[in-house]
Amino acid sequence: MADEEGLSFLLIEEILSRVPPKCLVRFRTVSKQWNTLFDDKTFINNHKMTFRFILATKYRIYSVSIDPVIVVVRDITLGTPGLAFKLKNLVDCNGLLLCGKNNGAVVWNPWLGQSRWIEPSLKHSRMNFEGIGYDNKTYKIAASSPGIKYPNLDLWTIYEFASDVWIDHDPEPGNGGSIYIESVVSLNGTLYWVCSHYETDPLCYHIRKFDFSSGLFIRFCDLPCGRNHDGDALVLGIFRGDRFSLLKQCMVTKKIDIWVTENKINENGADVVWMNFMNFSSPNLPDLYSKPSYFIEDKRLVVCSCDDTGRAWIYILGDNKLISKFHIYCVVDPCLLHCTFIPSLVPVP
Repeated sequence: MADEEGLSFLLIEEILSRVPPKCLVRFRTVSKQWNTLFDDKTFINNHKMTFRFILATKYRIYSVSIDPVIVVVRDITLGTPGLAFKLKNLVDCNGLLLCGKNNGAVVWNPWLGQSRWIEPSLKHSRMNFEGIGYDNKTYKIAASSPGIKYPNLDLWTIYEFASDVWIDHDPEPGNGGSIYIESVVSLNGTLYWVCSHYETDPLCYHIRKFDFSSGLFIRFCDLPCGRNHDGDALVLGIFRGDRFSLLKQCMVTKKIDIWVTENKINENGADVVWMNFMNFSSPNLPDLYSKPSYFIEDKRLVVCSCDDTGRAWIYILGDNKLISKFHIYCVVDPCLLHCTFIPSLVPVP
């Protein structure tokens, strides 16, 4: 088609990179080449309106772009007045964000400006919306609530978009126990958490996953390291779209270590092999006071975090040093939520 109209595909790609994301969805049917282009991560990352972090204060939500060293902050909206107030958590899956609240959740594609309100199950007085994923190409939400049959174990409940129904899954005794859960990611439709039995025993840290088909919360693999101090940062992330990354910062030395998995993540946790990928130990490293969000790109580590006064910062690190830092002046909140975000043209189901 490009040749017939006398336009090179590179020029068409440049033109499309300036088209608002909502309009791109309508162009998927133009040709197979265009449809393939819209699924290309490189095209998405190079789009003029791409952003990489979502930040939520008590009453407002912001997107943050890195282009490539200039930080651009935009005020964005969930689409329905009042939904953005007092969010409890943010979890990304293929460009869809699950925004948990006390009285329900919002599933949102910020890039397309689409959102959908999810009512909680009427059978449970309190639910924590843990994450979003998919099973057999059907998107689902995992939520937890206090157990009934086994009071010491959480009851897991799955919301199926296709049927608009919540389904309870009773926990099995011995499957979980008393563990600390944090730092969730959604990879290939599966939810994974950093977990531990004791917060300061580095040997007790591992990854657990939630199986949407069985409703079980099960151990997946070990981590290469854990916390040595209560204030250490330990955050799971996604590397190259199909692998894990792990950021650790020691609260005493401020040293930052980045670990990544050597191979793509599959269903077998025994196949996971970790390797040390980056180390930063220069004297001017930031104190990642709260759990940071981060991504790795072009041998750079880009981190979003907030200081002890609730001020948000973007840090760019490379070559074993802090390259630059940016204070986001419009974002101040001691309970700031933030996450990495990879834009996509996946519509809200």
